[in-house]
Amino acid sequence: MIDIAIKSIVIFLIIFTPIAFGSMELWAFSVMELGILLILILWAIQSMISRPPAPEKDGNSLSRKFEICNLKFAIPLVLLSLFLLLILFQMLPLSSGLLKVLSPTAWELRQSLSFGDFQSAIGIACLSGRQAKSAISFVPFVTRINFFKWLTLAGFFLFLLRWKPSGESNSLRRLLVLVIFAVGVWESLYGIFEFFSGHGQILDLEGEGLVRSVTGTFINRNYFAGYLLMVIPISVGYLFSREATRWNIFWDWRHRLASLDGKTLILGFGIIVMIVGLIFSASRMGILSLLLSFTLLSFPFRDFRGERKFSGTSVLIFSLALLWAIWIGLDAVINRFFTSTEDLKFRWAIWANTVQIFKDFPLLGSGLGTFVYMFPMYRSLHIEGLATHAENDLLQLASETGLIGVGLLLILFFYLFFRVVLNIRSLSHGEPGRYIAMGGLVGILALMFHSLVERNIQVPSNAFLYTVLWALVLRTRKESME
Repeated sequence: MIDIAIKSIVIFLIIFTPIAFGSMELWAFSVMELGILLILILWAIQSMISRPPAPEKDGNSLSRKFEICNLKFAIPLVLLSLFLLLILFQMLPLSSGLLKVLSPTAWELRQSLSFGDFQSAIGIACLSGRQAKSAISFVPFVTRINFFKWLTLAGFFLFLLRWKPSGESNSLRRLLVLVIFAVGVWESLYGIFEFFSGHGQILDLEGEGLVRSVTGTFINRNYFAGYLLMVIPISVGYLFSREATRWNIFWDWRHRLASLDGKTLILGFGIIVMIVGLIFSASRMGILSLLLSFTLLSFPFRDFRGERKFSGTSVLIFSLALLWAIWIGLDAVINRFFTSTEDLKFRWAIWANTVQIFKDFPLLGSGLGTFVYMFPMYRSLHIEGLATHAENDLLQLASETGLIGVGLLLILFFYLFFRVVLNIRSLSHGEPGRYIAMGGLVGILALMFHSLVERNIQVPSNAFLYTVLWALVLRTRKESME
């Protein structure tokens, strides 16, 4: 019963997080956090009541395998723990002398700003004067909020790596991928309907000019594009995984085309719908990232021994989606690319200001989540309203957590990346999990590429799916060998 409850909550969160406006609202993000917390509690209860298997007498190989598995789990655990400890350290009250040594700019800001004016300006009445004056973080309260966000997702990621659900693991993996696929198709169909019908409403939100492109239930076209950039590749991977074990029975492409079943056709049509939805989101970097995705998908899905070639199918799917989009009309999308020069200048100015923040807080950063408060002091261009993000996830993380924080995350990313590559290489070309893992990895890379000019990890629904994808691709080798 506990296992069923955990599976149900995971599936609910996969469906809920994007539909609830990308979980950008406080209530939606709170539901996501509570859901993850409930999963961790149920998992802890399940771990306590389940008995571990009795060790065998001749268990040298088993113990060695156990040590290797623990090492693979321990490295992400250590790196994530060090990152979270860094964020905690950013909030600690430090003496003026120590603060001056560790972060001279933070010390100068504390000296130049009176605490009373600073407190009233940002509306933080729950902090003591000593904490606000001596913390490395410019706004410790905001850093604390973001710390719990990262802690929640880190705990969920480690849970997914260690979770051993009852039943067949491969069946659960296929179920999760199908749920992700279904949500992506629904988001695309809903966004296409709202945009082309002229209804112009996102769920219960109404407003003039609210829907200017296909955005699904997301408020921003780029958040929607970032979400689909992860869903489309893993859906393509799942499509190929269904065909991986049947290539030998096909005589030629005509026989294969005649042998297509209803599920394969539905999968192919759903992928085409998502591609069309992403194109009409008019997200320029999203479309470029999509092209990168299918470029990457064309090469890994090819058997270099010459026996099987998957690349033609991915090219065919993309071509059909592009022809459909051209038939509908791409004028609005093309016009967006003509305004890219001005937009790039705007982003370049923000990046330059963010780099200046990083230069002033090089080691430990200005505090996780403090960009919106730091940027006005470094702004060199006119902006209507507040700049809530740096239009670059990596650059913003560098300014908020310094070399140490972003260095830990980069080490974690490359470790996980090479771990997945090794897992994929260990699988045969006829193993379905190989293609799901490749599709998930391409989706992760596409999102990171898109994040170079946009924020994605800061969007809760995208960060949640990003976490799920990492867990799926990392568990592929283990599950396929069980």
